[in-house]
Amino acid sequence: MFFAPMLLLFAVSGAFQTFRLNEPKGWGGRPPQVLVWIGAIHRDQTPPDPVEVEQQAAKYAASLRAGGGPKASHTAVLIMKLFVVLVSLGMAVSIVLGMIIAFASRVTRRPAAMAFAAGAALPFVLILAQT
Repeated sequence: MFFAPMLLLFAVSGAFQTFRLNEPKGWGGRPPQVLVWIGAIHRDQTPPDPVEVEQQAAKYAASLRAGGGPKASHTAVLIMKLFVVLVSLGMAVSIVLGMIIAFASRVTRRPAAMAFAAGAALPFVLILAQT
């Protein structure tokens, strides 16, 4: 239960990052800030650098103006990406089912809740310590 919050974050953000939805290239423009944050935490374990985010968006906009739009994916690459997303979703479902099992028993409910809360709070504390 302690690792469940971060495992869920990694499973979900990994699925988004498979198609680069946290980057201007994958989103097709400026991605939502929440995806940028989640991607930076997953990839760098730090909040995103606003200057770097702006540089990526400007670089992508310039490549679009120059005619360098998104390229078609190879079928095998696309299938592999879809498989990775399915693995991420399967992992997320497995984690949630484990959490349901932990919370279902009266004996383990309180320790599970405490471990989950600690596992959710610790990353936030560590991120805040970096800023």
